[in-house]
Amino acid sequence: MGFKDLKEIVDFAIEKEKEAAEFYEAASREEGLSGSRQMLLEFADQERKHQELLEKFQREGLGDSLKNYEFKWITDIKRSDYVDDIEYKPGMAYHEILLLATKREEKALKLYNELLRQAESEDARLLFKMLCQEEAKHKLALESMYDDYMAEMGD
Repeated sequence: MGFKDLKEIVDFAIEKEKEAAEFYEAASREEGLSGSRQMLLEFADQERKHQELLEKFQREGLGDSLKNYEFKWITDIKRSDYVDDIEYKPGMAYHEILLLATKREEKALKLYNELLRQAESEDARLLFKMLCQEEAKHKLALESMYDDYMAEMGD
């Protein structure tokens, strides 16, 4: 990835968040089970929040928006490291949707870590560090949901 400036980096990240939200929204429309539909819409909502944060950063800079943000280490239990990419298919089982979403969060985390590495300004580093943490939290939550579900199923 070669970017000429911060605006180009943020534009790219906004597009990735839009794509992710649109993917989950489209998948939710294809789901017959209301629980799966709702879960996919919640994933889309999380991606839209990231998109909004990036757009606000682009308009206003960081300002006070990260002033009270608490950076902390998020454990990576690495479930998705052992899963191949999964293609969405309508009617997927709950645990398959969780794995799909976990893999997508893993990719987003890798992307934001790369953008963090490329960031030249302190504001950009803070923004991408925060997005890395948010993606890591989502990934951990999904992997934990997967583990809990599989334990309930006796696996």
